This record gives sequence, structure tokens and C-alpha cells, in this order.
Amino acid sequence: MRDVLRSSAGITYIGALVMVIIMGIMMGIAGQTWKMVMQRERETELLFRGLEYQRAIRRWHQVDLVEGKQVQAQGKVQARRPLNDLKDLLKDPTSAGATRYLRRLYLDPVTGEEFEVRRDPAKGIIGVASTSDKEPLKQDGFDQEIAAFQGRKQYREWVFGLAEAVAPAPGTVSGLPGSGATAPAPGSGVPK
Repeated sequence: MRDVLRSSAGITYIGALVMVIIMGIMMGIAGQTWKMVMQRERETELLFRGLEYQRAIRRWHQVDLVEGKQVQAQGKVQARRPLNDLKDLLKDPTSAGATRYLRRLYLDPVTGEEFEVRRDPAKGIIGVASTSDKEPLKQDGFDQEIAAFQGRKQYREWVFGLAEAVAPAPGTVSGLPGSGATAPAPGSGVPK
């Protein structure tokens, strides 16, 4: 009788171990799937927020541009001050009315930190980018507005802003030496 009890206890023990192993494998698969879903969500939010910044920055700089040509008022070219702070997109300090280019300042959803600000010496802020080195899930199929993102290997290469910030010259990445843009200035991003 004892041998029968021992053998059934051993079978139960082995069965329990197999169940634990199967559950561990399934939890690992579920964890990977969840991680992928979360990255896709953050990436989608990055595209939304980045495009909001891009449209706002382009509208700021297009006040003096209409179809690529400078607007003239009474024979003089209207001068536009550079965009020096992202806060100016919330309410244009040079406007008599409440001109808003952006509803609110956003954080980078991939890192949870401020966006990196890309600058041009003459125009001020010309774009924003993530600071993440992660590889994007989306590699192609971008809208025309951000078609330059195709094939980029890191989120930090997704620069949202003026055309010269979005599509850097071949062999350079906007914001790096040789691109004409500079590193972000302290306090030019989202307040904490």
C-alpha cells in the first residue's frame, strides 16, 4: 500500500512541476506581448504629440511666410522674432490677441521627460525630438508630413518641426555637429 501512495505522490509532484513550467512560459509570452503593446501605445502617442509640436512650430514660422515667400507689408518684409521658448507656442507674446499655436506643452511619452529642442541660430527653435535610443516599431508607412522618418533606427531620429529639422542633409542628424542646429537650451522645454 505504501508503494502505491509514494508513486501517486511522485506523479502529483511531477504534474505540479510541469504546470508551473507551463505557467511560467505563458507568463513570459504574455509579458512580451504586453511590452510590445505598451511600446506601440507610447509610439502612437509620440507621433501625436510630435505632430502637434511640428504643426505649432511651422505655424509660428509661417507667420512671415506664405507658400514659401516672405509676406510684404507696405513694401517692407515683415520680421518675425525667433521662437526662443516652447512656452511662446501657448500664447504668442508678440500678438495683441490670444494667439495660441499649441494647447499645452507635452512630455515625451517614450521617456516621460522633456523633448529635446532643436535650434537654428537665426530661427530659434525649429524642432523637437525624443531622447530615446530605442528602436521604433514603425519603420515605414508614415504620412507625407513625416515621411522622412522612414527607416530611422532610433526615436531620437524622429525630429518634429520645420523641414530643415525633419529632413537633415544626408549623413547628418539634425541637432548634431555639422547640421546647423544646436543642443537644447536649459529651461526651453516643458516645465516640471
